[in-house]
Amino acid sequence: MILKEKKEILIKLGTILDNLAQNNEWPGYELGINAEEYQDLNELVKTVHIYNGWFKEAEVRRAFKGISSWLTEENLNQWLSGYQLKDEKRKRVAIIMAGNIPLVGFHDFISVFLAGHTAVVKLSSDDKHLFPAIIKTLALFNEDIQTYVDISESKIENFDAVIATGSNNSARYFETYFSKHPHIIRKNRNSIAVLTGNESKEELSKLGEDIFNYYGLGCRNISQIWIPEDFILDRFFEAIYAYSDVVNHNKYANNYDYNKAVYLMNQEELLDNGFILLKEDRSINSPLGMLHYVRYKDTVEVEDFIKENKENIQVVIGENYTPIGQSQNPSLSDYADGVDTMQFLQKL
Repeated sequence: MILKEKKEILIKLGTILDNLAQNNEWPGYELGINAEEYQDLNELVKTVHIYNGWFKEAEVRRAFKGISSWLTEENLNQWLSGYQLKDEKRKRVAIIMAGNIPLVGFHDFISVFLAGHTAVVKLSSDDKHLFPAIIKTLALFNEDIQTYVDISESKIENFDAVIATGSNNSARYFETYFSKHPHIIRKNRNSIAVLTGNESKEELSKLGEDIFNYYGLGCRNISQIWIPEDFILDRFFEAIYAYSDVVNHNKYANNYDYNKAVYLMNQEELLDNGFILLKEDRSINSPLGMLHYVRYKDTVEVEDFIKENKENIQVVIGENYTPIGQSQNPSLSDYADGVDTMQFLQKL
């Protein structure tokens, strides 16, 4: 396939995912797939939580919405305009995908695909069903997609480069195992929010999306907030109350209850609103169901902290940073860990 053909089938996929994100009825043959094929995808969206309890229907549709926003002609062309892509390279690029949120490795796949390489994909055991269904859908538009994807069920072999995402522990293994190959190895990162104190209730409510979307499991979810010394936290609690239903998810509730019990037994001070715990702590990484907060005197203190911890921060939310409510809505050029994946692939 030439680049033009690849973009065309991705754009068609984007339209399908947008309809699924909105839980629309099959709109007709103009969608490019028939009613049964569409319904199969919609049924997977509704049932994939059977295999991973975190992948509730609303979260899968949320992920589909984000991906569909990428797969438009305008956004793809804008993203790719800065690269010189060739179709004949065809290196085999291993992609080791994480499974913390639905289709979290899809950006890596489309990068490899559009760069003209073959993706050798190792799926996470936590997300084994969505990606194959997406590839099956793409194949309905062009069967040649199968030559660009090799989903490995066992040990990955016969590859020229690697993109691997995992925990800090797995990253150490990846760096050793893949040291002889060109590679991108991603470790744990977390995100923070910097509040000025002038935020409206609506803005603080939007911060709830940055905290609770995907139950807080993504590296782009906020795990720590910086607030002025005189900031009244009751304002924050009141604004995010709309997200209180999160505690009705059994896996989230288990984490929330466990962390609450552990910290209270250790006689540590906590603030609790019934669905999230707040703890004053300068550590960026907070346990699930808990948010760390830091009171600051001036913005210099905040900027120094960000500089010192830039290797551990994925995104910063706030008035002078990424807008509140947008942490989980990256553009195609918002690369994980700040590493330009497409530039890496272009040089292979």
